[in-house]
Amino acid sequence: MELESILKFVENKTILVTGATGFLAKIFVEKILRVQPNVKKLYLLLRASDTKSATQRLHNEVIAKDLFRPLKEKWGSNLNSLISEKLKVVAGDISREDLGLKDLSLRQEMLNQIDAIVNLAATTNFDERYDIALRLNTMGAKHVLNFAKQCPRLKVLVQVSTAYVSGEKEGLILESPYHMGETLNGTSGLDIDSEVRVMEEKLKQLQAQDLTEAAITMAMKDFGLLRAKAYGWPNTYVFTKAMGEMIVGEEKENVNVVIVRPTIVTSTYKEPFPGWVEGVRTIDSLAVGYAKGKLTCFLGDLAAVVDVIPADLVVNAIIVAMAAHGHLYLGGGSHHKHNSSIIYQVGSSVRNPVRYSNLQDYGFRYFTKKPWIGKDGKPVKVGHVTVLSSMASFRRYMTLRYLLFLKGLELVNTAFCQYFQGMYIDLNRKINFVMRLVDLYRPYLFFKGVFDDMNTERLRMAARESGIGKENEMFYFDPKGIDWEDYFMNIHIPGIVKYVFK
Repeated sequence: MELESILKFVENKTILVTGATGFLAKIFVEKILRVQPNVKKLYLLLRASDTKSATQRLHNEVIAKDLFRPLKEKWGSNLNSLISEKLKVVAGDISREDLGLKDLSLRQEMLNQIDAIVNLAATTNFDERYDIALRLNTMGAKHVLNFAKQCPRLKVLVQVSTAYVSGEKEGLILESPYHMGETLNGTSGLDIDSEVRVMEEKLKQLQAQDLTEAAITMAMKDFGLLRAKAYGWPNTYVFTKAMGEMIVGEEKENVNVVIVRPTIVTSTYKEPFPGWVEGVRTIDSLAVGYAKGKLTCFLGDLAAVVDVIPADLVVNAIIVAMAAHGHLYLGGGSHHKHNSSIIYQVGSSVRNPVRYSNLQDYGFRYFTKKPWIGKDGKPVKVGHVTVLSSMASFRRYMTLRYLLFLKGLELVNTAFCQYFQGMYIDLNRKINFVMRLVDLYRPYLFFKGVFDDMNTERLRMAARESGIGKENEMFYFDPKGIDWEDYFMNIHIPGIVKYVFK
């Protein structure tokens, strides 16, 4: 693979970014504007009823974020003119045909101008309603691909997936595609059109029963888990993302497709500044619970590798992959018959692994030195958590706590019984909630796989060998050089304390 200048590729190009208010999308937009302000245009697709509310969302949920502070400092009063010239907000919805675009002239303008598409729109909730996950993660990928097929100038479509489409595989997990109908447990009969019909039928049945919206939501969540597990995937999120990959791989025709599979995405390592993060991401929920004194036990294998990758490395990999594969299409003609899609797994488990035991150590040391101040104004004292190494031991632990609570109820004066009855119901609800969460996260707490990144390494080598030294530094995405202790102690944990803790 020969890689020409990445900055030159982006210059004067028009790029469509879906899911524009998402974590990675924001970092992508900020990076492009900062390093290549001569990009022609970034169409930012986000869900909104009209352009006015879409523009409002852009300013409130994207531009107003701390992430854009360095850009504001660099451009000063000229930033607004840069944004109005380079960013075009589009109200749409990838779960609909033609991305839900109502303005036909805008749709045609986009089709005529777009050079590259980066599909970052998704629901990443493990416990999502099946209808929502299927429409966004699976059918959304199909609709973006169908839109891409209509763009005569398109050089590349980057579909951002997740490395965890692998389910619970063990050992070295290769950068290999999923073929239509393939399952993880060998069960036959996976058909995406049938899944959509089954989902819609289930939803109709539930709506006909005059249930509350909350009851329908819970039933559709359970249904998603049931469908995922029937074919060997542990949750609705990774199942629907895997089906999205199948569609893109199978139906791409002459579209140049790149699939990027990040692992667990964490706060920024360097750019635009270290430690920016948004929302409680997968492993951060553990840190938040621990710092606030609510995490008294941990279920998992402390020796297991937890594959984390800072967000700016993921975004750099997306940009480099987009440029590398987009260059293949710049010549037009015969290049457009290039029919192989390639997969890049972006993670750290092979090149620079982190283990749960490391995270436990970093959390204890950080919050012992800099404790979280509780609502009462006092520092929360943290200790070593009880580590449980199996689901059976976790169930025993929760049952014991439950029984001790019931024993306590027996000792309480009958005058307080009604009050404690309410507490009992609440505790029961909380235990059920915790057990559901544990069941959802269990595959990752005992994960025995590592993600091969040979394709990603070839991309890194192509970037290094391009001889453009400045760009090598600008678009770094090699986790090998990260000192994880320094990153967690001085960048990531302070970042989640600043941006995530409430």
